[in-house]
Amino acid sequence: MTHKEPNIFSVRQLWTGRILSGLVIVFLLLDAGMKLVPIQPVFEAMRDLGFISTPALARSLGVLLLVCTVLHAIPKTALLGAILVTGFLGGAIAINVRAGTPLFSHVLFGAYIGVMLWVGLLLRNKNVRDILFP
Repeated sequence: MTHKEPNIFSVRQLWTGRILSGLVIVFLLLDAGMKLVPIQPVFEAMRDLGFISTPALARSLGVLLLVCTVLHAIPKTALLGAILVTGFLGGAIAINVRAGTPLFSHVLFGAYIGVMLWVGLLLRNKNVRDILFP
């Protein structure tokens, strides 16, 4: 029986993935929370993006984002959550394009979060890597 030493690269890869995923999850939970307890900046941002700014709409978006984020945070449903969050972020990108917001700071912000989400998931989850890159 041989003892296999842990691959230092795989340990670093795992922790890098966990840290990236953690940062994304914390950001998304904060975003969802701000929508669940609609505060004035949420209403202003919604108006600036062309929405009819109501507490019900803000809360609905907050619940949707919260569910998607929690699914991503749970290891067994992380892939489903990542797909759903990616869809949510795609919608945010489209809305910002339509509203004519600045490209690198607003339009692409959802893409930055999405890239961090997927890199974090791929680094921390071998099963997802095996599914996507057989």
